[in-house]
Amino acid sequence: MRELLRATDVSGLSHHDIPPLFRDVAERGWAVTAAGGRVLTGLRPETPGRYVDRLAEETTVNGRGMTDYDLPATPHERAPLLVRRCLAYVCACLRRAQEEFGDSRVRAYVSLSYADTDEGLLTSNVTYCTPLADVRPYIPGLEQVRDAAVAEISLEDCRAWW
Repeated sequence: MRELLRATDVSGLSHHDIPPLFRDVAERGWAVTAAGGRVLTGLRPETPGRYVDRLAEETTVNGRGMTDYDLPATPHERAPLLVRRCLAYVCACLRRAQEEFGDSRVRAYVSLSYADTDEGLLTSNVTYCTPLADVRPYIPGLEQVRDAAVAEISLEDCRAWW
């Protein structure tokens, strides 16, 4: 993922890079569930689910595949556009989280991998969670992940891009 992030032009990154549906989610902000989970209001289900712990609740509710149907199919053209979209969405959501919660504890996780389909297109997923001392990390051994490009992104990381 470091190579993808280095190779992606992030100059001028803004809300305009976020697909409309995701822009709406970022603008609607965050909510706190009965269990104390921090979730994006626009992704919160009408009927609360049952989760093993707060980590499962946050990552399940907040996780989505990034819109990519309009992007070129070739990886060298697709990857930078997909990364740029994900970063713009992540930065917008993390800024709203800081505004609403008064801290920068929420982390974003962006992953890119090839779809297990005939086309094998590069796809991406974004989710958010708040690391807690008493709960296992969302992705233990993040640096050892080999079947996808994965990054943990904080609000501080966003300051370099946005």
